[in-house]
Amino acid sequence: MPDAPGHRRFDAARQRMVQEQLSGLPLRVLAVMSEVPRHLFVPETAREWAYANIPVPIGYDQTVSQPYIVGHMTAHLNPQPDHRVLEIGTGSGYQTAILARLVADVYSIEIIGPLAQRAAAILQQLGCRNVHLRTGDGHCGWPEAAPFDAVIVTCAPEHIPPPLIAQLKEGGRLIIPVGPIGDQKLFSYQKLGPHLVERDRLPVRFVPMTGPATQGNAS
Repeated sequence: MPDAPGHRRFDAARQRMVQEQLSGLPLRVLAVMSEVPRHLFVPETAREWAYANIPVPIGYDQTVSQPYIVGHMTAHLNPQPDHRVLEIGTGSGYQTAILARLVADVYSIEIIGPLAQRAAAILQQLGCRNVHLRTGDGHCGWPEAAPFDAVIVTCAPEHIPPPLIAQLKEGGRLIIPVGPIGDQKLFSYQKLGPHLVERDRLPVRFVPMTGPATQGNAS
C-alpha cells in the first residue's frame, strides 16, 4: 500500500509511532501499521498530529482512535488471511485499511454519509479492493454477508446489539467498547455456543454508537 506522492516526510513519524507506542503487539500488526499512511485519514489541518498517541478529530463530532487503541483492537481480533470481518463505524477508514491488509474481506458500515464517502475515496486511492462499504445503521450489522469470522466496533453502544452476536461465527471474536461516556470499557469476546466469553477488557473513551434517530447528536 504505497504512500501518496509528497507525503514521504511522514515516514519517519510513522516508524516512531510503531517503535514508541506499539511495542508488544504481534509482528504482523506492527508491519501493517508501519506501512499504512495514517496521515491521509485525518484532515490536512490536523496532519501534524496524525502519528501522536491521541485521538484526532475528523469532523462530524467523530475521531480516529489513537494508534495504541487501533493496534490493541486489531491484535485482539486475531485477524487471519482467510477471515471475513465486519466493522461497525468506518469513520476515517484507518482501522478499515489496517484490517484490509490482514484479512480476506472487510465489510464496513458508517452511518454518517460524508464520512463514508471520504473513507471510500481514500481506501480506493490506497488500493483496498477487498473492502465493502455501506452507509447505514450499524446496529443491524450486514445480515446478507454473514456469518463473519470477527466483528469489530469502533463506537460505543450502551449494550451489545444482538444482530452482531447472531452474525458472528462460532468461535469468532467480537471487539467492542460498551457503556456511556465516562464509564466505557473495551471488551474482547469469543463466541462459544450461544454465549460470549470475555477475554479482555480495557477502560476507554469512544464516541457513542448512533442510529438514525440519534445521528448528529454524537459527542
